[in-house]
Amino acid sequence: MDSNAVEAVTGAAGAGAAPDLVLLLTIFVLAIFLGFEIITKVPPTLHTPLMSGSNAISGITVVGALVSAGAGHSTISTVLGFLAVSLATVNVVGGFLVSHRMLAMFKKKKG
Repeated sequence: MDSNAVEAVTGAAGAGAAPDLVLLLTIFVLAIFLGFEIITKVPPTLHTPLMSGSNAISGITVVGALVSAGAGHSTISTVLGFLAVSLATVNVVGGFLVSHRMLAMFKKKKG
């Protein structure tokens, strides 16, 4: 990939940070709305399998956040990477706890 193609994709050709920031914020807000709509439409019988898939995606998010936090490009990227690692870890742990509790409801009780 030549440098012109990279600049076109990343917007690094001097177009300024404001258009890139607006674009990224727009994508972020649309992703929030889309995620909310998808999650609210899931029937309760699918919550446990989807929780497992969500944990896998959050695991990938943890890896990406670790890369972002450790890249050392700027202080803000390190802080945001650390925040992303923290929140994704909470999501993974909480997801496993909820999955474990839901699966425990299907086990036969000894007694």
